[in-house]
Amino acid sequence: MTQEELFKKLVAHCKEYGFVFPSSEIYDGLGAVYDYGQNGVELKNNIKRYWWDSMVKLHENIVGLDAAIFMHPKTWEASGHLAAFNDPLIAHRDSKKRYRADVLIEDWLGKQDEKIEKEVEKARKRFGADFDEAKYRATSPRVAETAAKRDEVHARFAAAMNANDLTELRQIILDCEIACPISGTRNWTEVRQFNLMFSTQMGSTADGASTIYLRPETAQGIFVNFLNVQKTGRMKLPFGIAQIGKAFRNEIVARQFIFRMREFEQMEMQFFVRPGTEMQWWNEWKNTRMAWHRALGFGDDNYRFHDHEKLAHYANAATDIEYNFPFGFKEVEGIHSRTDFDLGNHQRLSGKKLQYFDPETGESYVPYVVETSIGVDRMFLQVMSAAYTEEKLDGGEQRVVLRFPAALAPVKVAVLPLVKKDGMPEVAQKIVDLLKYDFNVVYDEKDSVGKRYRRQDAIGTPFCVTVDGQTLEDNTVTVRYRDTMQQERIAIDALYHLVDEECSYRKLFKKLNL
Repeated sequence: MTQEELFKKLVAHCKEYGFVFPSSEIYDGLGAVYDYGQNGVELKNNIKRYWWDSMVKLHENIVGLDAAIFMHPKTWEASGHLAAFNDPLIAHRDSKKRYRADVLIEDWLGKQDEKIEKEVEKARKRFGADFDEAKYRATSPRVAETAAKRDEVHARFAAAMNANDLTELRQIILDCEIACPISGTRNWTEVRQFNLMFSTQMGSTADGASTIYLRPETAQGIFVNFLNVQKTGRMKLPFGIAQIGKAFRNEIVARQFIFRMREFEQMEMQFFVRPGTEMQWWNEWKNTRMAWHRALGFGDDNYRFHDHEKLAHYANAATDIEYNFPFGFKEVEGIHSRTDFDLGNHQRLSGKKLQYFDPETGESYVPYVVETSIGVDRMFLQVMSAAYTEEKLDGGEQRVVLRFPAALAPVKVAVLPLVKKDGMPEVAQKIVDLLKYDFNVVYDEKDSVGKRYRRQDAIGTPFCVTVDGQTLEDNTVTVRYRDTMQQERIAIDALYHLVDEECSYRKLFKKLNL
């Protein structure tokens, strides 16, 4: 099964089992907008809780905020979004489709990397145990030719992006013979800048209405509230402000399911530091955030850092944490050193001082900022991609199971009466009542127990508890474990402790060493 086929199965699974639905589907949907179903919203909330608690509960110097989506229009002038929040757009004359020029080139570079890896794998199979990968990469003419071409284009691409050279971006597309995925031809327009912000009107009458914007990021709500939080919370540098909220971007090409959407959710933390210490904190937050991802147990090799070649207008250092999705390594989280750009610009444009008085130095200054920013929806897709597993069982049967960390699983326990009589449903309901105040529990009595197990595997439920005839005699139940499918008999009174221990976020947090 190819990675593309796997991704299609994952998307279908999300809809079939109540994780993600196309928005307004009865009206044929709305491009790149999705709704989270009954299991999806639980998984999404659990991801947000894992992030929020690790930030706000485990760090004594980080507090939370919930800022409004609508902000004064001057906010976006100060932040640079009105002038610089653009993507390079290129259109195709035959297919009438629009693309991001930088993404087309990045995809081409990715294909060159894939060519090199395929050559290496062929050689590995050919030479077997005697294969010296480092030597082969250094001496193979095919690898050298592909790598040289890739490196040349990469250097041109980085230079063009940094210089904002739209003509050169188009020339790279032409020189690399990049074709439209729809038409297969290369009849490209010129490249132009496309502003990503959604605008709307606020006011009681059309004539008196003013233009405001749906926020393209949550960070600015933190910056304009910097002094409010610092003074009311008596916060001392360094300290952070965390926020989870909706953001909106009019993406040129929204694609790859929920990876790139026009309405999405962010988890951002802005960490305010003394000027001159920002790089130390940037490196520290890089390591802290990578540990947070790897604690989920999806394989350390599936994550990597990717430093930005073109820095945003506000940054002096930036890196992404990328995950190996079915469509390749892509960004999940960004860690940026934003300098004093945001607070400095808001201070200048508003005319209000946004400075911190440092009692240790006796100075007042505008703090520098280190940002960590995750797309909730991308994180959701990353968790789904990592958890989705197809297994062949003894006897040739196949099951689909979502191997979520238990703390993130949408449903923690499914309670199943063996039959719908003899008092078993009543005992099963009592078990649901025992657990439901602290865990998301479902009751299921339809179909055979085997089919019910498969349904719970498909939504990632860690524990299935079966009530049978023996339960009525000795108050014990059969607990079936999702990952191993092993079963054991335990007392009903021991159920709460088992679920609490296995599904607690503590197991994840202890890996972070915070």
